[in-house]
Order: sequence, then C-alpha cells, then structure tokens
Amino acid sequence: MRTILITGPGGSGRTTVAAATALRAAAEGTRTLLLGADRTDTLGAALGTATGPAPTEVTGHLTAWRPDAAARFRQDLTAFQTRAANVLDLLGAARLDAEEVTPLPGAEELSFLRALRDAALCERYDLLVVDLPPLPQALALLGLPEELRRYLRRLLPPERQAARALRPVLGRLAGVPMPADWLYETAARWDVELAAVDAVLTDRDTAVRLVAEPGPAGADAVRTATLGLALRGLPTEALIANRTLPETVPDGRPAHPSPDDHPAPAFAPLLSLLAQQRKTLADWQEPYDVHPVPHLGRDPHGPDDLTALAVPAVNPATAPVEWPVTDRIAEDGVLVWHLPLPGAIRDELDLVRRGDELLITAGPFRRIVPLPSALRRCTVAGAGLQDGELRIRFAPDPDLWPARGR
Repeated sequence: MRTILITGPGGSGRTTVAAATALRAAAEGTRTLLLGADRTDTLGAALGTATGPAPTEVTGHLTAWRPDAAARFRQDLTAFQTRAANVLDLLGAARLDAEEVTPLPGAEELSFLRALRDAALCERYDLLVVDLPPLPQALALLGLPEELRRYLRRLLPPERQAARALRPVLGRLAGVPMPADWLYETAARWDVELAAVDAVLTDRDTAVRLVAEPGPAGADAVRTATLGLALRGLPTEALIANRTLPETVPDGRPAHPSPDDHPAPAFAPLLSLLAQQRKTLADWQEPYDVHPVPHLGRDPHGPDDLTALAVPAVNPATAPVEWPVTDRIAEDGVLVWHLPLPGAIRDELDLVRRGDELLITAGPFRRIVPLPSALRRCTVAGAGLQDGELRIRFAPDPDLWPARGR
C-alpha cells in the first residue's frame, strides 16, 4: 500500500486537496482510504458527506475515516487500569471511570498515530491518503514515534529485564510487590506499537505532499517544512500550489501586462497578487515538483468541485521518491555520511556527537540520529553543507578498527 501524507500551513486548503486526491484515485479504480485528523468534520465539508469515528463509504472505491481520538484514549486508560490493578490497589488509588476521562495533552496525537498504523496495515485498500494537521503540529506528530521510543529505551532499557529473576526476592525483602514486570511489559508493548507507526512513516512507499498558496508566506512555510521533513528522512513528493489564479483577469487582460498597459484601478491589487504568485511559482519550479491547483472563486464543496481542482494523480505502483546515497567513501579513505537537508542555512546548523548518536540542529528543528554501525567506530573529522546536503566526515578510530595484516 502507498501512503500519501498531506499537510500545509493553516488555511492553505490541505484538507480540500487531501479529499480531492483521494477522490481522484478512487475515480480511477484505486481502493482508497482517506484518514482525517481534524476534530471537526472538515473532510465531510469538502466531500459533501458527513464523516465520523466509523469508516464511511463515500463512493464505491473511497472510504473516509475520522477516528475519535478521545474515545480511544478512554479505552487505553481503562485497559491500563485493569493491567495495573494490583499496584493501584496497593497505593489506595481510586479508579477513573471512562465517562470522567478527558484526553491529556498529546494523547490525541498518539491515538491518531495508532489509527494511521491500523489504516496502513488494512489489506482492503491500495492507497492511504492522510490529511495531517497544519505544518507545525504535523512535523511534531511525525517525529513523535521516534522520540518516544528513544525515551522508553533510555528510561527502561530492555537489557535490564535480564534481572527479572531477582524481582521476587527484592519484593520479599521490601515487603511489597515489585511493579517492574508490568512496567516493562507496558514499555515493551508501547515500543512495538510505536515501531509499527514509525515503520509506516519511514516506509519507502510513504511520501509527503505539501500544500501552500504561492506567495511570500507560502514560500517561507514550504522552505521550513521541507527542512523539517528532510531532517526526519521524509522526502517531499510534490508541492501543490493551491488557489492559483488564472492567467487573465476578469476583463480578459493578461496577468503580465506590458509596461505601456495601464490596468483599471479596480484590477491593480489583483494584478499585483498575480505577479506575486507567478514569481513564487517560478522560484518553486527547480527544487520541487510543482502542481498548480486553480482557484475556483469559492470554497470547494462536493465531488464536482473537487474534481475541478485537477489535483495530481497517485499511482499506487509508482516508484516513490528516493533520497541520494547516504554514505560513501571519499578518495582519501575517509567515510562520508550524506544527510539531505534541502533549505538548510549554514549559520543555523549545529552538530554534536554524543556516544553512538548525533544531535543535529537545523533551524528550528532538532533530531537525535543513531549512527550506522560502521561509523560508531570512527571519530568525526569534520562536516560541511554542500548542495543541500550535510556531509559529515568520519575517520576510522585505530583503537576500534584493527590494522590490516594483524
């Protein structure tokens, strides 16, 4: 199954583009599932039919689903209380009823990620189109599984479970039951679930489509989003230039009047906006696969309007976007690790090695990246930004790389 993640700045029309993308794929015979993250039914407003916590059939090949993250959180908390009943009773804790539970900050994001995992593993569909939250929330959401798995491994290292045989003895000495078993089991279960979500996000058949209006604000948002996605190892498959104005204004004049042409005052702001859009589109052409989507003069509503947008098709069999080779050996024998970071600025880059990990800061984004096994036996010999890539040089550590002939 191919997975297309769609996001963009707030108000850019990402939900409409996601609905149009799914509708076009379904019209071409692809079994498509459209997954929405919004609490309100913005998907239903675009599709012209209500969507909700249960999958809703929109057409013969299109199903829309807007999972209820709050209900899932209540189910998870109830299940947790059941598993931890002995410890809770020992502490004299009062149980929470499902009706009084409201989601904690971050709980809805986790519930949505699990719904995304379930949708991606469903064999009933060939294509999954995901309407993600606006860009800042989407970038944080996409990094959540990796970050939580790292926290779990640091706080509850799996290798510590080797001491499980000692816990009954420690429990008798302390006079209370030890909660380590259920704690480690819970951590292991969460690690498996988060790994499954991470596998979907990093799968080679998963790609991102950015939606933005051509203009200065849209250009800044796209530049920032591309960098944040690249740091997470997610390439941008396409850039949807939404609400692109036509080449002519209502009186038939071209969008690019000659210097001697003096437009009517009423059309001057429109021509200025047109010129602004054309400049941004020209700047986007080289680094992105740009697909202009027309402005309909109204908010799209229903299948006819979504079809009129003519969003780019998605072929489930199409080869996904591939990053460049990420490691190679230079002529001098030094190992060089290439990390694509399009849009990165040299002065906003920072790199720190800590054990077997690299802490990379690129603009407002930060990620801790585990080193490949070969590079763990090397020392960092330098780094530089070139052609949109962070190139990190590693020299073999003689204490860890045996000399030839020994």
